[in-house]
Amino acid sequence: MIVPIAIGAGIAVVLGAYGKLHTPTGIAVSVAGFSGPLTVKVWLATLGMAFGVFQLVTALAMWGKLPLRGSWVSPAHRWSGRIAFVLTLPVAVHCLYALGFADYSTRTLAHSLFGCIFFGMFTTKMLVLTKKGLAGWALPLFGGLVFATLVGVWATSALWFFSTSGFQF
Repeated sequence: MIVPIAIGAGIAVVLGAYGKLHTPTGIAVSVAGFSGPLTVKVWLATLGMAFGVFQLVTALAMWGKLPLRGSWVSPAHRWSGRIAFVLTLPVAVHCLYALGFADYSTRTLAHSLFGCIFFGMFTTKMLVLTKKGLAGWALPLFGGLVFATLVGVWATSALWFFSTSGFQF
């Protein structure tokens, strides 16, 4: 498990270093139907979070902790994870390229750290998935850490936005 953890930590550090050293452009692509790039980010992150919650539910079902059964659970888990990841990519690109690693407040510092750690944890979890013979606690631990960091990213961005600006499109 040392190699997946080291690679994941490396990803997190590289993203953080790039975000800190790169001069933010302040420019982002907007999507028709939204009032601006920030609202696009907020809603993509919220959709990613919703798929993340679905990931948690299906993971709990696969581990026998919820009474959901059926051949649909595992494929739904895999596909919801892929969708959640794809939804978070444009958000991360926008954050890193347009805004950089922000540390001007406790919230923005926490958000930047959670974002970098999320992609590092995601990388670690994906690499752990391919390992045979791991302890039974390893995959739930890494999956839980991915979910926890996603919650942290979302809470310090989209939840904060909704609580300060209301629901906007």
